[in-house]
Amino acid sequence: MAEPGSPERTPPQRGAESSRWTPPEIGSARDNRVEKPWGYELRWAVTDRYLGKVLHIRRGEALSLQYHEQKDETIMLMNGSLDLELQGRVHRLRPGQTAHITPGTRHRMVAVDDCDIFEVSTPEIEDVVRLEDRYGRA
Repeated sequence: MAEPGSPERTPPQRGAESSRWTPPEIGSARDNRVEKPWGYELRWAVTDRYLGKVLHIRRGEALSLQYHEQKDETIMLMNGSLDLELQGRVHRLRPGQTAHITPGTRHRMVAVDDCDIFEVSTPEIEDVVRLEDRYGRA
């Protein structure tokens, strides 16, 4: 760790790639908590190349039936139990199970129990086409 007041270290020069280097950042996911009617999101990585979130869905709550035009995402259920609807077919996910959701795939998540889901995706955070929504957002 750098001592207070000392200059920050820079990586060794390695050709053209080194000019794109930026120093690492330390933050808190709590600073990027977004309340939702079904629970909340913790946006822990927001860059121009990818997005990382934790979705907390309360038992019995559901995300919209939706699809994305560009966004490509992969989820992993960390705890709880989740019914994941993909193209009209429901899959019961248990902790540790994953799903890759490609653009154009109609999907919905319904929490059987309180659950936390890691989501990693391309950065199109506003790319949501809602088809049905129990909270009146469609």
